[in-house]
Amino acid sequence: MLGNYLPILIFIGVGLFVGTAAITAGYFLGSRRPSPAKLSPYECGFEAFEDSRTKFDVRYYLVAILFIIFDLEIAFLFPWAVSLHHIGVFGLAAMALFLGILVVGFLYEWKKGALEWE
Repeated sequence: MLGNYLPILIFIGVGLFVGTAAITAGYFLGSRRPSPAKLSPYECGFEAFEDSRTKFDVRYYLVAILFIIFDLEIAFLFPWAVSLHHIGVFGLAAMALFLGILVVGFLYEWKKGALEWE
C-alpha cells in the first residue's frame, strides 16, 4: 500500500528540499545594502500620493465577481464537454439551464453599468 504513495512522497520531499535550499541560499548569499530608494514605497513608478487605506470603487469588486463567475463557468464546461456523449439530452438541458442563468446575470451586470469604466 505504501508503495503506491512512495513516488508522491519522494516528489513532496524533493520539492521541499529545493524550495528550502533556494530560500536558504538567497538569505545567506544575498547582498544587504539598503538605501532610501530601496526602502521607499513603490506604486507603479510614482511616489505614493494617497493613503493606502483608501476605499476601492465598488465596480472593482463587481468585475472581480464577474471574473470568478466566468472562471467557474469554464471549470464546469470542460468536464461537461468531455462527458456529453454519456449524459445525453438531460446533460445538455442542464448545462443550457446553467448557462442561461449565467447569461441573465451577465446581462443584469451589463445593464447596471458594472462593466463601464470612466
